[in-house]
Amino acid sequence: MASLLWLCVLAAVIHPSSTAKQTYIVQMKHHQKPTSYLTHSDWYSHHLQALTSVTHDALLYTYTTAYHGFAASLDPQQAQALRESDSVLGVYEDTVYQLHTTRTPEFLGIENELGFLTGQTPQQFSVASNDVIIGVLDTGVWPESKSFDDSGMPAVPTRWRGECEEYEDFKATLCNKKLVGARKYYYGFRKAAEVEIMKEKPTPRDLNGHGTHTSSTAVGSQVGNATLFGYATGTARGMAVHARVASYKVCWKLGCFSSDILAAMDQAISDGVNVLSMSLGAGPMPYYHDPIAIGAFKAMEMGVFVSCSGGNSGPAKSSIANVAPWIMTVGAGTLDRDFPAYAVLGNGKRVTGVSLYSGKGMGDKPVELVYNNGNRKNSSSKLCLPGSLDSELVRGKVVFCDRGLNPRAEKGMVVKYAGGVGMILANTAANGEELVADSHVLPAVAVGRKVGDEIRKYLKTEAKPTAVLSFGWTVLGVKPSPVVAAFSSRGPNKITPEILKPDVIGPGVNILAGWSGASGPTGIGSDDRKTQYNIMSGTSMSCPHISGLAALLKAAHPKWSTSAIKSALMTTAYTVDNTKSPLRDAAGGEASTPWAHGAGHVDPHKAISPGLVYDISTKEYIAFLCSLGYTMKQVEAVVNRPNVTCSRRFRDPGQLNYPSFSIVFGESRVVRYTRRLTNVGPVGDVSYEVEVEAPEGVEVMVKPERVVFKEVGERVRYTVTFVSEKKKKKGGDGAFGHGFGSITWKNGENRVRSPVAFSWV
Repeated sequence: MASLLWLCVLAAVIHPSSTAKQTYIVQMKHHQKPTSYLTHSDWYSHHLQALTSVTHDALLYTYTTAYHGFAASLDPQQAQALRESDSVLGVYEDTVYQLHTTRTPEFLGIENELGFLTGQTPQQFSVASNDVIIGVLDTGVWPESKSFDDSGMPAVPTRWRGECEEYEDFKATLCNKKLVGARKYYYGFRKAAEVEIMKEKPTPRDLNGHGTHTSSTAVGSQVGNATLFGYATGTARGMAVHARVASYKVCWKLGCFSSDILAAMDQAISDGVNVLSMSLGAGPMPYYHDPIAIGAFKAMEMGVFVSCSGGNSGPAKSSIANVAPWIMTVGAGTLDRDFPAYAVLGNGKRVTGVSLYSGKGMGDKPVELVYNNGNRKNSSSKLCLPGSLDSELVRGKVVFCDRGLNPRAEKGMVVKYAGGVGMILANTAANGEELVADSHVLPAVAVGRKVGDEIRKYLKTEAKPTAVLSFGWTVLGVKPSPVVAAFSSRGPNKITPEILKPDVIGPGVNILAGWSGASGPTGIGSDDRKTQYNIMSGTSMSCPHISGLAALLKAAHPKWSTSAIKSALMTTAYTVDNTKSPLRDAAGGEASTPWAHGAGHVDPHKAISPGLVYDISTKEYIAFLCSLGYTMKQVEAVVNRPNVTCSRRFRDPGQLNYPSFSIVFGESRVVRYTRRLTNVGPVGDVSYEVEVEAPEGVEVMVKPERVVFKEVGERVRYTVTFVSEKKKKKGGDGAFGHGFGSITWKNGENRVRSPVAFSWV
């Protein structure tokens, strides 16, 4: 009943009545500001004061960089009145975003970073990296973490305009030459959570752990003997170990509110970050209605690389988030490291799973294994939901739990509080064979669906089933790896099917990184264990890997555009695992596809010298927007400046000079695109020849088949024509087929590969 009451309170807070006030984001035509107003903020305040019944504290934020407008607490009638103003581009309700929740330097091959590949000495490359600053929008930062030690770092670049905001538990002196800034944004959250039980300290400090984990993954300093209770012991370090980080806390107990995110993006760009890393997202929405897409457009225009997590809603199709083409959208894969755990059943069968349990084991004596021992009419006991287990029936026993609905680690707590001594957590069809290790509070082993079904059968056929659990700690060199995580969100892109998303995958399963001293490793309130490092999984973890790699490329090639950096990471990605087989998908065990892995798994060694890139200008992005059927008002809302025209528009969105292809065959069986390659390799007569892979039923013709470059920066165009033998399906609107291929420009030094996804609708 208590849980139901809590859910009702949440619903009332997030979905207020039609007359209640809530936060709205108002986008203004900022160029129309009359000269009689000294600042835009004055003008915005006037607009608010002109409304009836507006309170003095209605204005929450004024946006000036990533967005032009303000956030305010309004009732629906006031919001509608603003929509009718000629000076207003749009008025949108505040959106709730959710977080998308160290072996990796070795796995990626960057233990010594990448200076030797750029013609720079390690010292020269270190100096260049020192100038790069990554802004992380997340749950804040734990500044005392050793991952933010600034020993040996030079002074902060003079261009940096950020600051370290103080609170009762956070002094400005906690920032240093590594952690160069810490700010918090909570007005949107506060307005949505004006209930006593939901109050949270407005501090930059990370009380959750997620923000410290992502920040240290991106830029963490080297820390020896880092471990989670003996697991994954080694030297922890971020991707760009010499770069700096600024923390922008935008996520709170209820989630991350778009009004707060937009304010943080606005400030971060003004502060002078080079990279924005955001491991959060919401459902797909039109670009003109998406604060992250709008803020990222301005960031791109100002040379700031934006990396976002793709979401954890896989393996469902069209679940990918943050799909704007000017954003690097990141999926998740596994490492070659595992944490095996075992269960020996009473019939002698030994099954393998994973676990991060570190306490006292069970010993060797078999213990009775039970399943669904709660209210027989209530299937929630199968899922080990809170309050579902009968302690009289599970006390002293190992409990078998189905994965789903509530957090995996919480299931173990439910078992423990009911008196159980161990748990086997088994996947269902929704998760397939994907295994994610957790720091359980009691002996627990997570197993895949096939093993889970074997144990379910054993439980049905054995009169008195038993199990003994044991733990194998850390194993390296696991094969196959990487494997695409089942939870990693998938394409096709629901907003723009002609743009393939995700862009790439990176390490996102069982990642060791820094942690908050205010939260236990499971992140559940009753977990009072403390650890300086934690192991987590999610596209939240893969995103900062790519953010850090982008920082390295920025240091190596400071004149490259954000789209050039993105292209380098995409066209050099690999699509085979460490067994030389095509990347596999954990959801089903079969070969993965570009809808799951995009261009492939990032390869920083090759990305540093890609040979060719697909560069994209702001004008081309505007032409892309104009091809979407948006009104000029909607285009202007994304571009965030006046006097935008659609004098140039693409025939369809797929004409954008993107490093990948997504071909949609509809009424026409022929699709033709032109792409432009830019030489970033050596000077001289450098030639590339094309290599094409296409599925059965599709003919792909590229002209010319050979391109030659004489100068750095030289551009060459090619045209590719895709011809389908299939015709549009009669009497149906849904997709009835798909296939995959690639277009690769290659010579003796480089392979510049673009994945191609085909859909028939």
